[in-house]
Parts: sequence; C-alpha cells; structure tokens
Amino acid sequence: MEQVPVSLWTLVAGIVVTAISIWIGQNHTLMPVQASLQAPLVDGFFNVMFTIAIALFLVVEGTIVVFLIQFRQRRGDDTDGVPIEGNLPLEVFWTAIPTVIVLLLGIYSVDVFNRMGGFDPAGHPHSAAHVAQMPGSAIAATLSDTSQATTAPAIAPTIGIGASPQTLNKPADLVVDVKGIQYAWLFNYPDSGITSGELHIPVGADVQLNLSAQDVIHSFWVPNFRLKQDALPGIPTELRFVATKPGTYPVVCAELCGGYHGSMRTEVIVHTPEDYKSWRTENQIAQKQNLNQVVAVNPADLSTSEFLAPHTHDMGISAATLESVVIGQK
Repeated sequence: MEQVPVSLWTLVAGIVVTAISIWIGQNHTLMPVQASLQAPLVDGFFNVMFTIAIALFLVVEGTIVVFLIQFRQRRGDDTDGVPIEGNLPLEVFWTAIPTVIVLLLGIYSVDVFNRMGGFDPAGHPHSAAHVAQMPGSAIAATLSDTSQATTAPAIAPTIGIGASPQTLNKPADLVVDVKGIQYAWLFNYPDSGITSGELHIPVGADVQLNLSAQDVIHSFWVPNFRLKQDALPGIPTELRFVATKPGTYPVVCAELCGGYHGSMRTEVIVHTPEDYKSWRTENQIAQKQNLNQVVAVNPADLSTSEFLAPHTHDMGISAATLESVVIGQK
C-alpha cells in the first residue's frame, strides 16, 4: 500500500483547521446582544481575532498531539533521538506569519477605531455646565465669572470616541453630561435641566456623552454597546454613539475606583422616540414640582417633629416615638 504524501496530509489538515476555526469564530456566543451602531464593528474585529486564535490553537496543539503519538518512545528502544540543529525555512515561516497577522490586525483595528469616531474628538465643544465642573480648569474659572460666560467659548480639548466620518462636523441629537463619583453615575441633560441616576436615550439618536470625574478615575462601560471610556478628573472625555435596540442595558465602572467599586453600576434605558418624549416630559414636570415644594416650605416654619419626620427611618425610631420625645422636651 502506497504511503500518503506528507504534503497531502498537510493540505487536508489545513482545510479542516480553517473550516473549524471560521465556524467557531463566527458562531460563538461570547458577546452580549448588540445594541449600538458601533457594536458590529467591534464584533467583526473580535471575530477575526478569535478565528485566528482558534486556528493557531488547533495547529499548535494538534502538532503536539501528532508528535506525541508518532515520535513516542517504542518499547525496547533505548537509542537517542535524531539530532536536529535547526530549520531555517521553518523558523522564517513561523516568524513571518505572526508578523504579517499582527500588522494586518493593526491596520484593521485603526480602521475600526476611525469608523467608530476615535479620531474625531481633538477639540470638541462641550456644554458650559460640563466644562464648568472640571476642577482646576482655566475654562472652568472663566465660566464661573458670569460677566464673561456669554463670550467665553466653551471649548476644551477632549479624548475618546467622537463623531464617525459620516457625522463629522454635525452636532449630536442629544448631549448628556455624565459625572462619575464614588460610587455612582450622575446624568445631566443640559437642554432640559433633568438630572437622573440612569441614562435615558431614544433609539436611533446620535448621542454624545461628556464624561468627567469628581474624585478618581472611573470608566464608563456599556458591554452591549461595545463602548468604554474613562472619566478623568480635570480632563473632559467624550463618548458618542447610536443605540439601535430598545431595552435596558447595564452600565459598569471598569476602572478600580475604591472599596465599593463593584457596586458602581447603573443602567442605560433605550426608549422608542415616543417613550423617550413621555419620560422627558414626566421628569421635567416632576422636577419642577419638587423645586416648587422646596421653595414653598420654609424650615423655620416647621415644628421639630415635622422637620425631623422624613429622617425617622434613618434614625431608627418611629414617628410616634419622635413625637413623644419632642413633647417631653417641651
């Protein structure tokens, strides 16, 4: 029986490895549901890297298994192995191939970064409220002077993910100022005055987040959007994206920021345009009512028990006990 040539075995193995790696690389379930326009770009790059990793794993581990079987020590064989000094073509091959792969992945990653808007935010205008909250910023000092606030440009150099090439030089549909503090995210909508502990956005809108941090470095990460950007004290950063699927998605701080870092979580809620308008209207009315109540109530006009009543739960006593204590002091 004629022996099958090694080259033919190599060809068959190459075809099998290629088919398996491509199938696994394109059909895995490692990533969460895509929910932004940027997510497919990141997933496409990840799938290519994962496909290459699977192929390299199969080639390396498969070669080891074959060599373990074919070149194992036979019973009664006490001779030395064949001395091999080296193989220049093989060494050039296994050096050149990874080099080419890394270069191509680098070019691909730069293209993805550019298409997501990574090359845009070099000198982007931010809202006055966002720039004013930057500690130690000369622009913040300027904006704090009301006599100059109307003339000083609210512009600060930023880093992050900005407008894509398709939306370059176009203003975002929605701008939200995001501040990270230990251990929460605060979202302020400059156009409506709404402040929330959750991010609410309409589906399909071009959203720009102006990120800042009050104390230490935080990192704003939405896994379903495939987007993550650091929030830095004193340095404005930006994150611009388009949500494509209504739903509620987790927001995680991905930078170790203190003892309760693990609890620094919130949600981004992607509404339909109609639901977003309803949410915005309801919150504007609610915040106006709260403001009117605060202005209308003068603490000097309240009795001691009325003043302390909202805090009885935190004090660990009942309202009746508080009333009796106050009466006893009179």
